[in-house]
Amino acid sequence: MTIKLSTLLEEIKPLETVGTTDRNIISLESDSRKAEKDGMFVAVRGVTTDGHRYIPVVASAHVGAIVCEELPATLEKGITYIRVADTAEALGRLASAWYGHPSSRLKLVGVTGTNGKTTTATLLYEMAKLEGYKAGLLSTVCNYVQDRAIPTTHTTPDPLTLNALLAEMVEAGCDYAFMEVSSHAAHQHRIAGLKFAGAIFSNLTRDHMDYHKTVENYMNAKKMFFDGLDKDAFALVNADDKAGAYMVQNTRARVYTYSLRSDADFRCRIVETHLDGTELELNGHDVHVRFTGRFNAYNLTAVYGAAVLTGFPEEEVRVNMSRLVPVAGRFQTFRSADGGVTAIVDYAHTPDALVNVLDTIREVVGNAGEITTVVGAGGNRDHGKRPMMASEAACRSDLLILTSDNPRDEEP
Repeated sequence: MTIKLSTLLEEIKPLETVGTTDRNIISLESDSRKAEKDGMFVAVRGVTTDGHRYIPVVASAHVGAIVCEELPATLEKGITYIRVADTAEALGRLASAWYGHPSSRLKLVGVTGTNGKTTTATLLYEMAKLEGYKAGLLSTVCNYVQDRAIPTTHTTPDPLTLNALLAEMVEAGCDYAFMEVSSHAAHQHRIAGLKFAGAIFSNLTRDHMDYHKTVENYMNAKKMFFDGLDKDAFALVNADDKAGAYMVQNTRARVYTYSLRSDADFRCRIVETHLDGTELELNGHDVHVRFTGRFNAYNLTAVYGAAVLTGFPEEEVRVNMSRLVPVAGRFQTFRSADGGVTAIVDYAHTPDALVNVLDTIREVVGNAGEITTVVGAGGNRDHGKRPMMASEAACRSDLLILTSDNPRDEEP
């Protein structure tokens, strides 16, 4: 595939261009090791390394164009240099153009928040399939192009991988795509250039302080997602989370709310709870679901609202809510043969998520039941939340086992 450099540059706003734009570009890369002759290299400043350091390397490979924030001291003949304000944002927009703007050729809905992203995005993907549509999913657990599974390495992939996957979905005839949008992805402009039909905000509690440093920075990173929505998109936010209103302060999208506690566009009430299911009332209609816990009631209300806003018939959505099943590793229940012991597997990795899971279990089993909790925290990540998680688990468990969870480079 080749694209005119002049055509690609229409997607970004160069501050300065040195060299001809009347040339064909055969590839687009941000990894210097993959840069090739007549290709384009985008020098992105990452968390661990700066792509500008590798400009001399890619220049020696005779790339056709280099996008950077600072021009190198020596400009090689035959290469077009494009200076921009932010190469990370430029990469997102260039990647979208390179793959033919795939996000504008299907309905793309993004989900952000501290907890509930995977469950909400996955259930919307399953809902679309139950409605008879082809759909794609981009999530922490696994990516799917219709029913074909593709392993994942990040909650939200890099722009090139992301747009390549969306292009595969378009090629496969997908009508919809649902994706998790992490705070890292929004802050690093991995979603720049994408056209979203809708966005969902679940909740905000402490997480990723190793990267964002403060809760305010973390919240503002998520807000960037809503700030970038078009006026024809919808923004569905949790009215019971104080950060919900903040997320949509500056959005151009149509704003809707969902709630378990107050008036909202999509209202839910928990009628009855069991370990293997819950009776809900959604906008005045009774619905039985195979999920347990208040936190799942929030996730399902978001799914209900987003499905309706996406265009699925409301009555069909309520019927299909009962057919949805829990996502692997998200309050996944296993019962012993005699029914005396229940094991619950959950991804809870923040203090708030742990509280939600353990309070839900206690509410169902009562004080007579015994709760044994096995929990750990990932290495090289937010150290501050670890004692908070241990404290919350200790006061809600009869027996607590603290163990190692993917220590990465730390000494267990």
